Amino acid sequence: MYDGRMNIQYRIQGGHPLIGTVDIGGSKNAALPLLAGSVLCKGDQVFTNMPKLRDTQTMFAILEFLGARVDINGSTVTINTDALRSAPIPHDLVSKLRGSIVLLGPLLARFGEVEMAYPGGCVLGKRPVLAHVDALVQMGAKDNSSHAKLHLKGTLQPSHVILSEFSVTATEIILLAAALVPGETTIELAAAEPHVQDVCHFLTEHGIAVQGIGSHSLSIKGAKGLLAAKPHAVTSDYLEAGVFLIAGIITKGKVTVRHADHQHLTSFIGALRRAGASCVIAPNGDITVDGAASTLKATRIQTNIFPGFPTDLQAPFGVLLTQADGVSRIFEVLFEGRMAYLYELEKMDARIEILNSHQALVIGPCQLRGRHVVSNDIRAGAAMVLAGLCAEGETVISDVQYIERGYDCLEEKLKSLGANIVREEV
Repeated sequence: MYDGRMNIQYRIQGGHPLIGTVDIGGSKNAALPLLAGSVLCKGDQVFTNMPKLRDTQTMFAILEFLGARVDINGSTVTINTDALRSAPIPHDLVSKLRGSIVLLGPLLARFGEVEMAYPGGCVLGKRPVLAHVDALVQMGAKDNSSHAKLHLKGTLQPSHVILSEFSVTATEIILLAAALVPGETTIELAAAEPHVQDVCHFLTEHGIAVQGIGSHSLSIKGAKGLLAAKPHAVTSDYLEAGVFLIAGIITKGKVTVRHADHQHLTSFIGALRRAGASCVIAPNGDITVDGAASTLKATRIQTNIFPGFPTDLQAPFGVLLTQADGVSRIFEVLFEGRMAYLYELEKMDARIEILNSHQALVIGPCQLRGRHVVSNDIRAGAAMVLAGLCAEGETVISDVQYIERGYDCLEEKLKSLGANIVREEV
């Protein structure tokens, strides 16, 4: 497990075409709310295809702090929360993981009270918790929060909840809370991302009827307790799949990703094809890109809520655009902090014009050159890895601990495809 006193860096020698097949692991963004969902379960809850990440390790530590038993056997995790207690979750745990806020819903529903320090995680501009708290208040919770901590209390009631935005986390919080509230709760303006859908499927496996899965209007018929269920396989990580597909294209290699759901990547694959990339979906669902057969050209991408272009693939796609002929435009709708990686790309001789905190132009093609760059957040870090793979010379990426919060065995998987990458602890 990562030691916070260490800095981890990648050293990459660019210019090696990536060739081969890679298996896509479980989704971090699904794993965290699913682990929070174990709070609602009686007896052992088994998860398979659980990614081994710093973020999942932190969630395990939080659950153990609250009294859960966590047993890990490779990608299979068994959690028992029968002895769970309600206790204030300290800053040193939640500060490492913004996703820990998803515990608000199930803890409040089970114990009638939840208290935690404000969660941390990546800095992606202003990401207020107002939408999450407001949604629980709509279900009858009383907000006793202060500037130092989140504190909600009360008996939740089945409600008609209208979210203030298409918030993934707020949707997951209410899904998990409503599951333990007898009666029907509806969520309007719900998020529909694949990881939200996975939480819905998890609940239905436990006997909770959820209608509208994949839409922006959800209906949950809660119960006093969840039924026992078979092991739940964490859905595959379409964001990891996108990174490996881009890696194959920009290194002029040929990469096939397995176990990814191409329907989770519809907008992304469309953008790849508009940019001139060769991308083929096999009848068995495998996705193959051929960089040598691709002629990259400028295009425009605009992030959006699912099924629009994923904001978490914007930075990796920005690296691809440095290799495309012409002037490409990036329009980041959701977060104003998502453009910081472009300054790192400029260090590598990328030609970029940042118009404002949401829009930028990328002028290509250009030969990136190896430099010492930093990983600003999980997805920006993945972009730096991609840049290093297609750059001339050596690229050193510091603060890799951010990357390892979201990608399972990234270094090993890249090596299996022929990348020259070394992980170093400094």
